[in-house]
Formats: sequence, C-alpha cells, structure tokens
Amino acid sequence: MRLSVIVPVYNMAADDKLKHCLDSLVGQTLPDGEIEIIAVDDCSTDDSYTVMCGYAREYPGRFIALSNTSNLHQGGAKNIGLTYARGEWIGFIDADDWIVPDYYERMLRLADETGADMVGCDYSLVNEYTFTPGQIVHNNASDQTGVMDEEKYRRLLVDTGSLVVKIYRRYIVLGEDDPGPQEMPASDSEVVLPGSDIASGSHASGVAPVTVVSDFPARLDIFPEDIFYEDNAVSNTWMLRCRHFEYIPEPLYFYYQHDTSTVHTISRRNLEDRIEAGRLLLDEARDEGYIETYHPEIEFLYTVLFYVNTLFSAMPKRMHIDGCYAFTKKLAREMKTEFPGFWKNPYYRERIHPEERRLIRIQMFSQTLFYLYYRLLWWYRDLRSSRNKKA
Repeated sequence: MRLSVIVPVYNMAADDKLKHCLDSLVGQTLPDGEIEIIAVDDCSTDDSYTVMCGYAREYPGRFIALSNTSNLHQGGAKNIGLTYARGEWIGFIDADDWIVPDYYERMLRLADETGADMVGCDYSLVNEYTFTPGQIVHNNASDQTGVMDEEKYRRLLVDTGSLVVKIYRRYIVLGEDDPGPQEMPASDSEVVLPGSDIASGSHASGVAPVTVVSDFPARLDIFPEDIFYEDNAVSNTWMLRCRHFEYIPEPLYFYYQHDTSTVHTISRRNLEDRIEAGRLLLDEARDEGYIETYHPEIEFLYTVLFYVNTLFSAMPKRMHIDGCYAFTKKLAREMKTEFPGFWKNPYYRERIHPEERRLIRIQMFSQTLFYLYYRLLWWYRDLRSSRNKKA
C-alpha cells in the first residue's frame, strides 16, 4: 500500500461537511491498491458513522470505516487509524476540509522525483464549499526545503505549518521501531460487510469486512488522547525525524472556516487542553533528547502555546471563564518557573506583538496591576468603539 490517509470524524454530517471531505478522498487520482482511506468515527452523536458506512460499501477497495465506542478526541481517533494503516506514506485530513483531486498524486510524485520523506503544500481558507481558493496561507517556505541541516530544522520547528497539509514517510510518524500494521480485529466486534443492512444487522457472506466497531484497546500511542491541540505534542519530533522536505507552493488543501471548528471555540476546557499540550511538547523534547540543541526554538514554541495564546484567549471580557484572575496568575507563575527569562528569547522579541509584550511585562511585575490595566484598557476601547459607531 502506497499511502494511508487517516480521517478523524466527530459530528461532521451536517451541511454535507463530511460528504465533501470524503468525496474529495475517494475521488483521488491514485488508483485502488495505492491509497487506503481510514475514517475513524469518534463516538459521534449525529449520522457521521452512517455516512461513513455508505462510503465503505461503495468504495470497498479504498475506504475503511471504523467506529470507536468512547470519545477519545482527535488524538485517539488518529491512533486507531494509525494502528491499522498499511501505507508506506501517512497522511491526515480534518473531516470538514477537502483537497483537489490530484493532491496526493502530486505530492507523492514530488517525493519520488526528489527523494523527500516529507512533502507539504499551501492551503486556502474558505467559508463555503468551493475549489476556488480564498485566502491563501503559505504553510511553509522554500528556504525550509531540501536535505535537512540544523538551520533548516530550526526553521521547520518555529514555522512547522499545519500537520494535516503534509504527507510523511511512515517512520516519521511511527518512529524507527514501527511495529507494522495490526490486523483488523474480528472477534468481539460488530463487522459490517458490503451490502449489509446496518440497521437490521444482516450480513453478506464470503466478503472481506470493510467496517469494524471496537474499543481498540491495543491501539498505538502516538498522539495524546482526550485533549485538543494534540498535534503540538508530536510536531517537533516529526520535523526532526525528517531528512528531506519538499513543498508545493500552491493551495491544494481547502480549510473550511466555520463556528464549530476547534480553533474557533474558546472554553475553559480548551484553554486547559492548550496548557497540557504545552507541557507535553516540553516533555517530548526532553524525552527525545533535543531540548538542549534546539533550546531557543522549544522555549519559544512553549511560550506561545502554553502561555501567550492561552493568556490572551482567557482575558477578553467576552470569555467569562470562572476564576479568570486565579487562572491567569497560575499560568504566569508556571511560565516563569519553566523558563525564567523567556522574554529574552530572540524569537519572542521578534515575533510577539509589542503590545502583548508590554502587557506581559506588567503581569510579570504584578498580576493585580495587569488584570486591572487589561480590563480598563478594553473598557476604554469598547467605549471608544461604541462612540464611533454612534457618530
């Protein structure tokens, strides 16, 4: 199998979001036998799994539908898919996004031509189903490409781009000790065969199963489970396993913007998950032994994920999280404990907005002063905005 594509799915049936994604996958120009699409339903409460089963029946040569009986978030769904992935290459796609028909063919061709073990491209932000690019996001840059050296690794660490807008040689994702794909479980599972009546449970005979329902207790442990922002915990290690990176400067991936996507949802749970993802990022760098070599990069990435983004997501008055004062005070205290001089980091000085740096300096001096100043600042801005609208 040339390529395995993992699709974590949770409540994506509405407005044909899942259908648009899966149509773009089964319509890929790679032939059967070279691509397998492994969609993993993460205990959806809508019709997502029914939609998936329809694709499994219609495209038995390239589509596998799996359904977990407990919600593990995207990390758990990805782990399940990776457990059974047979591909020499691994790709991921979010279940509300879609890709051009020759997306994977073009990236694999570039890998064959150059010897790359990781290939990426640009993506487009859109708010409707279309193949006409909207706002184009340059996911990577040409100075990151080629055979890797220390300087290119540094550039990839601080500007990794989206993990789903890339494909990877198997060892980048699974490591050199890759156990190989497991056989699809058959015992103690509900097996749905092509042509089955899912509702009644009647099955055809003599046909290989295409859908398995199981708790998957033996799944791989690649992504952290039960949290959002799971990619952040593994992305640095993947970048440093890469030996040769190539990049297509075209928007071949369409990233759908809607109100229910994780990046547009702010809650106490999301903020706590972001904090945990920052801790896991740091643990991974220590465990894999690269924190000293790439200390400025890891310090900066941790500072942004764990502290800066979390702080300025929690503070706006529209957030209204319980215990915001204590929450942000504890956040600052842990940041100072982990990296006492983080504000001296060259990436921090270059990339963090001056106003945010000024507010952070105030918080480092006094939490009370920071909290009051921030609230007064936004009260004044809201007042000025209201007056301008009336005028």
